[in-house]
Amino acid sequence: MLVISNPVLRGFNPDPSILRVGDDYYIATSTFEWFPGVQIHHSRDLAHWRLLTRPLSRASQLDMRGEHASCGVWAPCLSWDAGVFYLLYTDVKTDCLSLKDTHNYLMSAPSIEGPWSEPAYLHSRGFDPSLFHDEDGRKWVLSMEIDYRKGRNRFAGIIVQEWSPTERRLVGEARNIFRGTELGFTEGPHLYRKDGWYYLLVAEGGTSYGHAVTFARSRSLLGPYEADPSGPLLSSRDYPEDPLQKAGHGSLVRTQGGNWYIAHLCGRPIARKGRCTLGRETAIQRVLWTPDGWLRTSPLPGRAALEVQVEGLEPHPWPERPVREDFDGPELPLDFQSLRIPLGSDTMSLAERPGFLQLKGRESVISRHCQALVARRQQAFHYRAATLLEFEPEHFKQAAGLICLYDQENFFYLRVCRDEELGKIVDIMCSANGQVDFPLGAPLAIPSGRPCILSVEVDRDQLRFSFALEGEEPRRVGGIFDASILSDEQCREGRFTGAFVGLCCQDMTGSRLPADFDWLEYSELG
Repeated sequence: MLVISNPVLRGFNPDPSILRVGDDYYIATSTFEWFPGVQIHHSRDLAHWRLLTRPLSRASQLDMRGEHASCGVWAPCLSWDAGVFYLLYTDVKTDCLSLKDTHNYLMSAPSIEGPWSEPAYLHSRGFDPSLFHDEDGRKWVLSMEIDYRKGRNRFAGIIVQEWSPTERRLVGEARNIFRGTELGFTEGPHLYRKDGWYYLLVAEGGTSYGHAVTFARSRSLLGPYEADPSGPLLSSRDYPEDPLQKAGHGSLVRTQGGNWYIAHLCGRPIARKGRCTLGRETAIQRVLWTPDGWLRTSPLPGRAALEVQVEGLEPHPWPERPVREDFDGPELPLDFQSLRIPLGSDTMSLAERPGFLQLKGRESVISRHCQALVARRQQAFHYRAATLLEFEPEHFKQAAGLICLYDQENFFYLRVCRDEELGKIVDIMCSANGQVDFPLGAPLAIPSGRPCILSVEVDRDQLRFSFALEGEEPRRVGGIFDASILSDEQCREGRFTGAFVGLCCQDMTGSRLPADFDWLEYSELG
């Protein structure tokens, strides 16, 4: 029998919205400050998934310049009705204390791969918008609502308002239909209709180890909603020994054969540190309806299982992604993203030197505005990455290399730079919550005019860099670094994403000196 091995979307894929259209399954997940926005994965059997597209691919759809880490795109909702795909999302501009600027949008497309429309503005009252298509043809937008006032519940409940497709705007009154349970932090709403009931699925308990999925129902769309008296549908909060922690923020899907599953957020802490270096991921559980009309997860009621059987679907695996990206195509490979904005030809080129990714030095590695940086998710606890770099810096403010990062305050950077006395050098720059250090002490002088290979190996909480001139044996650079600082639990600003490995170039003189990367290898070791 086909078995789901959880998590199905590994390495920074939180807040899943799952959808079936015919024989195809899709999951949309949050991307926060990484561009293009929203990851959509595709499956035909619920067990095997491939990254298919990122629909927020134009600056007119998404411009996150200046936004803090872990702002940007939160909790997308993917739906389909009458031949049209709909995508809702929040662009969080500021998230400071109890104050948030959260702008919500809706886009549509005739195909999951687009073309996607320009976004229609919904409101800024809260975040996590979703779209419900009722049986009478009316459409309703749900979200949580923020209340920043002193002495009030910041997570003030779930609001609903009608959406007019013809006017492309919200109409009528916004109503609060569910104020949540004692778990608090009520967010992430999704609405379903079955057997005369409206079922409301929400996330509660915060996005960390107290996270949960709450299920409520009403005979009327506008409520009142009664929460399941048995408590959360799914949570890891009372099971610290479970390998899948942070279970919460879910959405439901019904298979062709009538079976129901829930896609949900989870995290996997590493044993030595208790930190989730792979960020928040997506898992899938089987759910069964009880005779009195509630849902229970199976085989572990209320808990997240590592393995789940799939009934009625045939296996449909996808080809493995290549270990090496040679940058031979006209576009950046799908696994890669940039920070906050698309990179134009003034920052990145795959054409000026065919077969190379050319990054033209821009702002510093701590910039929230314009970095010449492209990176891919860390999706395994143990991996190795390497690149071949050609770069001839002329000033100490010019650097390029291989970076492992969580956000602009937390990173490890093996870079080629320049020293007035030593000439071209290799050194390491690292930062833990903004405390920048250069741990080598004395950088390593290297000859000009020679391509070099930079590599990193990460094994759970241990990170090691290596360096080699092309054609020579690699040698270690620096000691063993604590890779667990690249995690939600460690970072003080970013706290919702995950670790990346990638390529970058800085030129803080303003000359935009280019660095040429011939390839990048990423191989998972366990």
